[in-house]
Amino acid sequence: MSARASLKNQVDWSLYLVTDSTAAILGDKDIVQVVEQAIQGGVTVVQYRDKHADTGAMIDVATKLHNVTQKYNVPLLINDRLDVCQAMGAEGVHIGQDDMDCTQARKLLGPDAIIGVTASSEDEARKAIEDGADYLGIGTTFATPTKTDTKHIIGTQGLQQILAACDTGTEKSVPCVAIGSINASNIQRVLHQSAYGSNRLNGVAVVSAIVAAIDSQAAAKTLSELIKSAPEKFYAAVPPNIQPVTDLKGLMAQVPSIIKSHASSSVLCHNMTNTVVQNFVANVCLATGASPIMSEIIAEAPDLAKLGGALVINMGTATPEKLNSFTAGMRAYNAVGAPVLLDPVGGGATAHRRNTVKTLLASGFFSVIKGNENEISSVAGASNVQQRGVDSGPSASTSEEKADLVKRLAQREHCIVLMTGETDYLSDGVRSVAINNGSPYLGKITGAGCALGAVIASYLAVHREDKFLAALAGMMHYEMAAERAEARQDCNGPGSFIPAFLDELYLLGQDVCSGGSGAKDMIVERAKVQFTS
Repeated sequence: MSARASLKNQVDWSLYLVTDSTAAILGDKDIVQVVEQAIQGGVTVVQYRDKHADTGAMIDVATKLHNVTQKYNVPLLINDRLDVCQAMGAEGVHIGQDDMDCTQARKLLGPDAIIGVTASSEDEARKAIEDGADYLGIGTTFATPTKTDTKHIIGTQGLQQILAACDTGTEKSVPCVAIGSINASNIQRVLHQSAYGSNRLNGVAVVSAIVAAIDSQAAAKTLSELIKSAPEKFYAAVPPNIQPVTDLKGLMAQVPSIIKSHASSSVLCHNMTNTVVQNFVANVCLATGASPIMSEIIAEAPDLAKLGGALVINMGTATPEKLNSFTAGMRAYNAVGAPVLLDPVGGGATAHRRNTVKTLLASGFFSVIKGNENEISSVAGASNVQQRGVDSGPSASTSEEKADLVKRLAQREHCIVLMTGETDYLSDGVRSVAINNGSPYLGKITGAGCALGAVIASYLAVHREDKFLAALAGMMHYEMAAERAEARQDCNGPGSFIPAFLDELYLLGQDVCSGGSGAKDMIVERAKVQFTS
């Protein structure tokens, strides 16, 4: 067996470096030194990419890089240029969809060469596998500041779909590496959230996260350590370090103590919400024990994300300018592992809103997705009904169909999903419940759903050990307070319901904190919650 064939059979794809020789990324550093330091830090594969150098210069640099990579038994691949690969003897090439066909490349380079192919869709992945690709570079995962063409931005949902297309029935037929604005702030989430069943990424490809770093060895070491450590640390809906409570009595028994913790927390709830409901949402947050801030200022997001709270992204007035704030806020909170809730208000009403949902799903990770049936269906891509406005219209779905939709979306997005309605459905993809608490008046006032999103988000910030249980506790606080408000003598309709509701949100929290009025027992006894199949 040749040395090239031997190396091909033992490639570690975990940390794949793609070089960039442009001044904006590399600066005045020497690319050969950067690569050697990166390998010392943990890089396992190197791809030499230079779209502007002439052939002679590329061969010269590639030869120097190969001297380094051979020393560490790391394969060197050449982007696009088969002639350069042949001239200096690299281990293989990586080709894009607009480059030479994989079968032609194989004829030229022979069976021992490593040939990788870019795939941005299931069809491209299947064809590359059929043509004999040794691995797939799938993406682009997230948008980058220098990439204005977002046609191939697929997000972790797209990664899942391509991994599914690579399933031979037992495992992936070829290794898969994700690429596209992956860095230390999102690498664990990408590895975790992109998983499809037993199929997981074999690695991630990075460019500026290493090449643009001041210390490429340190940057590579950080990324390598993040890959090796548990990717579920921040983002798993069901944390790996706990045994989730799966009996209803056990779940409900923990709810009062979580409400007590929240009521006395003053936890930050950062709201990027629509202008129609900001005042009401802020008052609800205060009444439940959270500390609201209503800010869409991009520059503030990184500082606010470090304060231990949660972020709400509400699409009620989703202008193009606000979309920039949404994505910046999400990235800031993702970077520190803080909860982020998406409320896709009117998500299926217009093409703009549908595109906004797709952009957000491809730009980061949500801990919770909350919406009415039309909105959740739109996020799932399962809606055949044109949504009118932001309200949910009459439903033709059975309770079983609704519960199944919520569970499947939770599994796909690896997060908590809440579908609100006459019956609410909550799932983390493993545990799913139907909730029948609340008041009809909640459907008669503006902002009730938006405020619920803020409450759920802040509860997740307080009780991070189990996001499902935290969301359930927030629902109980919110909906039982609504029931208490409706029962008051001074509540005679939607107008008088609002102040009564704010009072009861506050009073219920205080009752639980003090142990008065039998609040703890009341919460457990009056909970109309049941598991769904």
